[in-house]
Amino acid sequence: MDQIRIGNFIRELRREKELTQEQLAERFSVARRTVSRWETGSNLPDMDILIEMSDFFRVDLRELLDGERKKEEMNEEMKDTVLKAAEYVNDGKKRMSRIVMVYFIAGIAAMIIHLIAAFMDLPGTFWSGFLEGSTIGLATAAMVMGILYVTGVMEKVNAFKRRLTGRDKADRQ
Repeated sequence: MDQIRIGNFIRELRREKELTQEQLAERFSVARRTVSRWETGSNLPDMDILIEMSDFFRVDLRELLDGERKKEEMNEEMKDTVLKAAEYVNDGKKRMSRIVMVYFIAGIAAMIIHLIAAFMDLPGTFWSGFLEGSTIGLATAAMVMGILYVTGVMEKVNAFKRRLTGRDKADRQ
């Protein structure tokens, strides 16, 4: 996939409709800078935005992805399949965002409790040591888990676990 070619095609389509980058950005609820990045090829729109663009500019999704016009039309069945795939990807992103948010909130809460306990200058008892160690441990673990989810490592671990337990084969059947 040639991002620069796709970006040039998006710019061409925008100009055909006599729109500014700002107007196109408003149409797809993104920043003007995002449209600029699409058009320079430094970034590509998400799949759901590409599908909306194909409808808006009245071009085939394959034309957008190839960065040039074709003569054949995308049939409705193919469009439905691509829309379902985009929804699936977006649902996965939303789920991951919620999980990461929970981990980071737990980590921040643990850090706040740790700081409060540190400023209270608690006596050196077992419980104050436990509180100090557990809050630092929880904060560190939450941040590491958040990073593992964001980088996609947890997805690979879960896929490996499904293969080991045989649930992956059962899901396919």
